[in-house]
Amino acid sequence: MVSFALTTEQDEIRATIRAFVQRELLPREQEIMRREAEGGPGYLTRTEVRELRATARKSGLWGIDTPREYGGAELDAVTRALANEELGRTVIWFEFGGSVAPVLYAADDEQKARYLIPFLEDELAYCFALSEAEAGSDPAAMRTRAVRDGGDWIITGEKTWISRGDQSDVAVVFAKTEDDSGTEGISAFLVDREMGWKSSAIPVMGSQNIASLSFPDVRVPARNLLGPLNGGLRLALQSINASRACNLPPRAVGSAQRLLSMAVEHANNRRTFGLPLADRQGIQWMIAESDVEIRGVQGLYLHAAWNIDQGRSARHEASVAKLAAARMANRVVDRVLQIHGAAGYAREFPVERWYRDLRVARIYEGSDEIQLAAMARALLSGQVGTKGLLGDGRA
Repeated sequence: MVSFALTTEQDEIRATIRAFVQRELLPREQEIMRREAEGGPGYLTRTEVRELRATARKSGLWGIDTPREYGGAELDAVTRALANEELGRTVIWFEFGGSVAPVLYAADDEQKARYLIPFLEDELAYCFALSEAEAGSDPAAMRTRAVRDGGDWIITGEKTWISRGDQSDVAVVFAKTEDDSGTEGISAFLVDREMGWKSSAIPVMGSQNIASLSFPDVRVPARNLLGPLNGGLRLALQSINASRACNLPPRAVGSAQRLLSMAVEHANNRRTFGLPLADRQGIQWMIAESDVEIRGVQGLYLHAAWNIDQGRSARHEASVAKLAAARMANRVVDRVLQIHGAAGYAREFPVERWYRDLRVARIYEGSDEIQLAAMARALLSGQVGTKGLLGDGRA
C-alpha cells in the first residue's frame, strides 16, 4: 500500500522550518516589497542572507542536502522537498546555508579547501553560469570558449540570466573546450571575480536578482578546471535535474498553498451586495479548482523525490513535476488575484508580487516546451512506460 504518512523526523523538520518562515521571513515581506516599490532591491541582500542563515543554523537548519562528511544533515530527497515547500510559502526567496549545487562536489581536494568549504560556510558566494543569450535551453550551442594557453585556460564569452550573478565572488562557468583529439565538449571552471569577469544586473518583470556576465579573455589557472575535461555538461545536468525534482516544484506548491489560504480568508471576510464572496459559486469553484491542482502537483513532486530515494532514475518524473508545478502556480495566482480584485493588483500585497515572480517558473531551468519535448522523447522511444505513477513494475 502506498503511504503518504510522514515520519516523526520529517514532521519535526517541517514544523521547525515553518516556524522559521513565520518568525523570520514573513515579517520581512512588507519591508522587501516597499523597498522594491521605491526602486531598491526586491530581494534579500547578501548581508541579510548571511544574517538569516546564521539564525537558521542555530535551529539546526544548515546543510540539509549536504553529505555528512562535510557536516551536513544529508536529508533524504522527500524531506528536502518538504523543506522547500515550506520555504515557498513566502515571496522572499531564501535558501539555508551549508548547501551547494551538486556540481561542486566534483571538486578535487585543493578545490574543496579553496572553494567548496568557503561556499558551505558562507564565506564566499558563487553563481551557476550556464545560460547564454543564444543557448538558454540548448547548452550544446553555447559560444563561450575556454582555450589552453600554456598552463592556463583563457575563457572568452558572455553568460546571461544568471541568478545572483551580481552578488557572487566566484562563477562556476561552463565553456566549450577541446580535448587532445580535437573533439569538442563542455567543461566547468571555477572562476574568481578578481580574475577579470564582470557582471551587470538585468531588470526583469519579477523581483529576482538576475545578471549578465562577461568574460573578456579571462585567464584561469588549469587547477580551476572543475571535474573532468569535457565532462561539464553532465555535471550541469545533475544540478539541474536535482533542482527540478526537489526544489522548484515544492516551492511552487508552497507558494500556491499560501495564496490559496489568502483567497479563502479574503472570500470569507469580503462582502459584496450584502453577502460574503465565499457564498458566490464562481468564487467557490476557483478555490476548489486551486485545491485540486495543488494536491495533484504535491503528489507528483513527492513521487519524483521518492524515486530518487529508491535509487531510481527520476529524470522523467522531475520534468513532469516541474512542468505541472509551474503551470499550476500560475493558474492559482491568477485566480487568487481575481478573487482579491483591485486589492490583489496593489503592490502592497504579496499577491501582485507572486503574480510577477511565478511567471518565470515556466521558463527557467527548462521551459515548458523543453520539458514537453524531453518527456515526449522518453515516451515515444520506450525509455519511459505509460503506466503513470505506478510504473511498469520494474526498478
